[in-house]
Amino acid sequence: RLMPELPKFDDEDLKSYGDEEEELALSPPAALMSILATQELLLENILECIPVGEFAVIQPLSDEFCLVLGYLLTWKLTLAFFKAASSQLRVLYSQYLRRTKSLNKLLYHLFRLMPENPVFSGPTSEVPNKDTKTFFTEELHLDVK
Repeated sequence: RLMPELPKFDDEDLKSYGDEEEELALSPPAALMSILATQELLLENILECIPVGEFAVIQPLSDEFCLVLGYLLTWKLTLAFFKAASSQLRVLYSQYLRRTKSLNKLLYHLFRLMPENPVFSGPTSEVPNKDTKTFFTEELHLDVK
């Protein structure tokens, strides 16, 4: 609930950025970026032996699973923050992510975490039919218990 409110504070400071010749960049919330940087290092250690194109098998409820879930949820917060920001702020934030290579790291991690065959095996309300259900065709319900 808080993430969409945060860009308003940077909007007020946006006027202080003058017409400087160097490319400007503005960090999303420092606490969020600090957590993301730590998670990137830990995730890189877990996935370092897996090349892009192959996929890692992460066992549910393991330490690795919790780390990956935390990393992806941190990105979800970051994207919610971006969505609420004005277009001028998005440019500055994206410059920061480009300089820190965070978006590149996200893509590398996703391509190593994405299963080769994302078949959905969860409960469905429909009678089974010939169409194979995948994580891309079904809505997921993530309830914390």
